[in-house]
Amino acid sequence: MQLFYNPYITEGQETFLFDKEESRHIVKVLRKKEGDKLFVTNGFGQLFTVQITLATDHKCHVKIVDVLQDKPKKYQLHLAVAPTKMNDRYEWFLEKATEIGIDQITPIFCDHSERKNFNHERMEKIIISALKQSNQYTLPRLNQAITFKEFMQQKKDGLNFIAHCEETQRKSLKEILQPNTDVTLLIGPEGDFSTKEIEIALNAGYIPVTLGQTRLRTETAAVVACHSVVFCNQPTNKLN
Repeated sequence: MQLFYNPYITEGQETFLFDKEESRHIVKVLRKKEGDKLFVTNGFGQLFTVQITLATDHKCHVKIVDVLQDKPKKYQLHLAVAPTKMNDRYEWFLEKATEIGIDQITPIFCDHSERKNFNHERMEKIIISALKQSNQYTLPRLNQAITFKEFMQQKKDGLNFIAHCEETQRKSLKEILQPNTDVTLLIGPEGDFSTKEIEIALNAGYIPVTLGQTRLRTETAAVVACHSVVFCNQPTNKLN
């Protein structure tokens, strides 16, 4: 199934008009014609089946013939991940985390961060592309980049973890995860969190965790954490 994304299509509409750029792509590149059906999501858990009623180079008009609603998840996964020195590594993380099934991402600038800027618009495009590729209907939320201190001032429900590399007492993430429970997890930059940041997180109730026996890159650690949480919440049989 080829999936299109458009945040402006909503349940209750009878018809919808794609913008000029998307219309041209559908008609000229994909060679879709009147009568053909398309699948569109608005990123809010809905899948629309639409049928083309008018197909020109600049205008693709459709009628909505069916709407399906995804079942809501019983948990939410929020990763706060420091931007990596190389942008392409963070892009890779966003792509893979979206494919696996993340709900929310917050880029955080830390004491040891080498990168102090974040191209939000470009990164959001990466997420949208991964959403369409993986045929999912809920777009992960990409928050604006903030400092570690600002993030720690926000209240988080559920289980809160910080993954760091210091040789102190830490628990294995996979052993303390609980299904159907919201998770917030902090991943630091290439130089790891500072000792002060770790102390702040622990004082705020964050649980220190390890993601394995090897030292992982920032983007690898984030993907491993994402998969661990999603895997923990996979149903064990068809009755779940």
